Amino acid sequence: MQEKIALRKKAFQQRKKRYFEISSSFFNPILPVIKRFRKNNFVNLSLFYPSNYEVNMLKLFDCIKNQNIKTYLPIIKSNNQMGFTEWKSHDPLIVNQFGLLEPAVIKKILVPDVILVPLLAFDQKKNRLGYGKGFYDRFLNKYLKSKKMIAIGVAFSFQKYNKVPVSNSDIKLDYILTEKGLIQ
Repeated sequence: MQEKIALRKKAFQQRKKRYFEISSSFFNPILPVIKRFRKNNFVNLSLFYPSNYEVNMLKLFDCIKNQNIKTYLPIIKSNNQMGFTEWKSHDPLIVNQFGLLEPAVIKKILVPDVILVPLLAFDQKKNRLGYGKGFYDRFLNKYLKSKKMIAIGVAFSFQKYNKVPVSNSDIKLDYILTEKGLIQ
């Protein structure tokens, strides 16, 4: 546990120092992957609202215009579980109890087909170091195996480490997207 705490601190400081703005083309490598999950002519895609020097996910909207992709943002429910509700780029947001933005209007809670996951660090085996609250790991543990869904970590290439410490509850990602491409 101490190893994860130390790495989180180091990774956050590194991301803060080395952050750079991306172009919308950053997301091009995942578009074919996303489209494979089209159901009833739509893909349900969850993303996260960027904060604390994360990759600017809002650039994704430039790539998915007219693509029949419904976008969702995470919300933290009263039982400390995470869910996803539909959100469009100009819908209003509120600040949740963790200081993160989430949709002001909660529509139906849905399970996405493709989930874009934030992270602080990752390794070549697609292990992810998150922020330590376990929201994504709990959600993915619950749905990843039972539903046809994929999880794609989104990060900068400098967030890669030789080995990320993992525990039994940590979920390995299907892909990781960086400015250098898609890690499969």
